[in-house]
Amino acid sequence: MKSANFSFALLIAAGLFGGQSAAWAHGDAADQVKVLQQQQPSNAPGKSAVMLTVSYAPGQASPAHQHPGAVMAYVLQGAVVSKLNDEQEKTYKAGEYWYEAPGTVHSVSRNASKTRPAKLLVWSLVDEGKPVTLPYSGAKSAR
Repeated sequence: MKSANFSFALLIAAGLFGGQSAAWAHGDAADQVKVLQQQQPSNAPGKSAVMLTVSYAPGQASPAHQHPGAVMAYVLQGAVVSKLNDEQEKTYKAGEYWYEAPGTVHSVSRNASKTRPAKLLVWSLVDEGKPVTLPYSGAKSAR
């Protein structure tokens, strides 16, 4: 199974749902995170389901972060290097996917290529009114 306990990128939508600037999570590219939809599922009261894409330019990385809700991610294009909690760095290529449990620390999240872009499709289930991603200051960001 291609699933792994990996936090990603989802780093991202925190700025869109948590009152923070999206720039902290993915640099200054305004089009890096695109929310595709956000819904309140009727079978999950008090929760918000968010689907988004995260685009990484060649060589681009995200600061260390964590997600308060569950995250599932799928690599649409390119490859992404990730490090979750105390696990080793792992490279996920197009067509691969992972699951990230709530609270997982994502200390490394970057495009594996310095010449080609990478793109993720991300789905997260969070408490209503909470951000998808929170900054994590206890670890260094890999850039």
